Amino acid sequence: MAGLIADKYKEWEKECEERFNRMKANEEELNRIFIEIYGLQDELTPEVDGKDITVRRADLQREIKSLLSYAVGCMFGRYSLDVDGLIYAGGEWNTEKYRSFQPVEDNIIQIADDDYLDNDIISLLCEWLRAAYGEETLEENLAFIASALGKKGDTSRSVIRNYFLSDFYKDHCRIYHKRPIYWLFDSGKKNAFKALIYIHRYHADTIGKLRIDYLHPIQRIYEAEIGRMRSIAGNSENTGERSLAEKRAEKLLKQLKECRDYDERLGYLALLRTELDLDDGVKVNYEKIQTGLSGERYEVLARIR
Repeated sequence: MAGLIADKYKEWEKECEERFNRMKANEEELNRIFIEIYGLQDELTPEVDGKDITVRRADLQREIKSLLSYAVGCMFGRYSLDVDGLIYAGGEWNTEKYRSFQPVEDNIIQIADDDYLDNDIISLLCEWLRAAYGEETLEENLAFIASALGKKGDTSRSVIRNYFLSDFYKDHCRIYHKRPIYWLFDSGKKNAFKALIYIHRYHADTIGKLRIDYLHPIQRIYEAEIGRMRSIAGNSENTGERSLAEKRAEKLLKQLKECRDYDERLGYLALLRTELDLDDGVKVNYEKIQTGLSGERYEVLARIR
């Protein structure tokens, strides 16, 4: 599988186009036969409009989003680079099926809004791309993915990060008809804290672990960054640098407040150690995990749109 994603896409595009043209030619041949049988030469033509062909053509952005979804599936162990098909959707976990790329051990993938962490979704994606396509093509593959996504960002990593921050979960919910198998813990509009889990690997301590091992560390990072920005703003002789530092500190303060508010909600839910019954369906469990003992709702998951 090693190599450039661009080359793999070209192969797929060619295969799709050949299949499309084959189907179109077959349908037009059938039309010619029936027109001749029923003597409709003066009323109908055999040609078929491309939009009426049921076999779909390759679409770069759609295929790249699908690739990223598959990569996230590998990160959670739903899929594996070593074995075809669905690998884990509950039941017994088999580590032997994951040789080329190891899924996250604790079923949590954080989505940070900047390059703060060495284990967030962008770092994991880079690891996955190295395992799937090779170290030597990593930067080219990241650039190709970023170009296909068409999001804003100064670098390929920031473009991909912005996709995961704003659009990945919406796309996932749409594909799974508003019954997502990956759930997004989301602190709010400031993107202070986001983390994905896989429902088939959820257990009663997942929220507690997410709070202690992921939410609290990012709060400490924000606190340190606020201090650093204030130091720059107070000591720099460059007006532009001071202004940027002040704006960044203001943003980080809002994110820190959002995290602290979120921490209160998560803290209560973590103590409940709620178990899920997947037989009840996604919709029921999505609410169950956010509901207190007295029926009060603690919104910790992203809204399904």
